[in-house]
Amino acid sequence: MGADGIAERAAVVGVGATPLTRASGRTPLALAAQAARAALDDAGMAADRVDAVLSYHLNDSAPATDLARELGLARLGWHNDMHGGGTQCASVLGDAAMLVATGQAETVLVHRSLNGRSGRRMTGLGLRQGEGVEHQFTLPYGLAGPVAQFALVARRYLHDAGLGERDLAAVVESSRAQAAGNPRALRREPLPWRAYLEEPVIAEPLRRADCCQEADGACALVVTGARRPEAEGAPRIRAVVRGGRPSLSRLDRSPDPGAVFSDEVAPCLYAASGMRPCDVDAAYLYDAYSFLVPRQLADFGLVEPEEMARVLREGGVTAAGAERAGGVPVNPHGGLLSEGYVHGLNNVAEAVRELRGDGAGRIPGASTALCTGFGGAYGSAALLVR
Repeated sequence: MGADGIAERAAVVGVGATPLTRASGRTPLALAAQAARAALDDAGMAADRVDAVLSYHLNDSAPATDLARELGLARLGWHNDMHGGGTQCASVLGDAAMLVATGQAETVLVHRSLNGRSGRRMTGLGLRQGEGVEHQFTLPYGLAGPVAQFALVARRYLHDAGLGERDLAAVVESSRAQAAGNPRALRREPLPWRAYLEEPVIAEPLRRADCCQEADGACALVVTGARRPEAEGAPRIRAVVRGGRPSLSRLDRSPDPGAVFSDEVAPCLYAASGMRPCDVDAAYLYDAYSFLVPRQLADFGLVEPEEMARVLREGGVTAAGAERAGGVPVNPHGGLLSEGYVHGLNNVAEAVRELRGDGAGRIPGASTALCTGFGGAYGSAALLVR
């Protein structure tokens, strides 16, 4: 979806979020309503302007119809609760932009809400019967949940790329350094090399610090037509792609265990947008695990593979060090590794803030932001432009 379809026909005019906590004490619906009202206030819109609601979930969120009732909407048009996690966080922008571009909706409210720490967590996977029965063949070998599964991918990628734990530590250290100035971040303390080594190993090579911060919270965006008065100065949606390769969807059978979605999605995004890697000013990469940062930097052409270790260790993914080390600023708010985990939508919200000038990174002259969503073999990516 690019230049001939949605390009710059829709803009993100409002951003809202709840504080991120480890125990909200509230329902996902209450969190969703708070974030949605904040996004509408940010856009300068009343709730009755909303005529479409989009969300994504893993049976852990507030349905679109419940949120519409909570907000007091008199009428709800197009609405969709998409099953899925981080893979949806960038592509949901494409869904919203298509609704606007085709006239199906004028104002779309996008939200993600979950009690990801105190409620249903993703760190376990039980034996099942029926659907998912093949897990009985992988669980005995320790593949109990996402961390163990993606540790396989991390190990193979690090081996092929010639990277190691020093490089993973550099990613986490940079994330914490950038989160230090972000009051929303759950983890703001420094994590130097020696402290990183003291972090417990969850699934080799991934330590606790290499994994995102599970959190309770919600995030919401308001999308409307780029020519509407509210869109003055708001970031526009240039292109969005979603896809992957079925052959990579089972890690225990994958012909390329070190590959993830970005290998497939990156060239499609540049083709759809008519842009190149050199046009990207800031990258908001889905960093559920630290190894995904260098993997995506290479796939999206933002750092040459042979330069990766140097760029990471010289702080080339921080807003302050990127120019010196030849990198692109990555997640200048701390990302999912340090700010918290709202299934990636908080990264997209921060990209919007940065492009309009009130983000945590304060990147001078930033006019194009890359946002990505990860789901293993499948994922999505979007380019937002000022």
